[in-house]
Amino acid sequence: MSETDPGLVTQMLEAVSAGKEGAEEELFAMVYDELRRIAHARMAGGEPGQTLQPTALVHEVYLRFLRQQEVHWDNRAHFFTACAEAMRHILIERARRKARLKRGGEYRHVGLETADGQIDPESEDLLALDQALTRLDARDAAMATVVKLRYFAGLTIEETAQALQSSPRTVSRQWSAARAWLHRELVTGDP
Repeated sequence: MSETDPGLVTQMLEAVSAGKEGAEEELFAMVYDELRRIAHARMAGGEPGQTLQPTALVHEVYLRFLRQQEVHWDNRAHFFTACAEAMRHILIERARRKARLKRGGEYRHVGLETADGQIDPESEDLLALDQALTRLDARDAAMATVVKLRYFAGLTIEETAQALQSSPRTVSRQWSAARAWLHRELVTGDP
């Protein structure tokens, strides 16, 4: 996240909140490369031939924000969390559509390239992660936010700490605990 001047982003967020004409476009132009990097990191490791590309994901996030009547972000962390959440919802929606029986959802394509352990952004594994993350959010919203920023936005521990105005040590501890909790949920099914 360090690529864009935080002060400039904050000023643009204030301009968007104040309803300044064209402020949303300026804001997204300012953070476009950063959002594209996040989307690329999120989609790396997906199966070959997937139809959604990082640029399209960023554009879909932008369009979703434009469709909202009232858009207000409290700060830089809130903005990037909202973008990560929007990316998550887009990927979840695509995975659900792909899984529908009328689109061949009973078949699961497994390529050799998925051996790196990452979750394909269009797979049923993403749906299971989304359900587990929803349960984690109900249990510990702070840990869920760390997961959203680390996993869906692709931020480092330091960038996540900066976005949340927390210490890297706290974020690292939350990340470790969240990963362990999610692993237990996904692998063993224990609540």
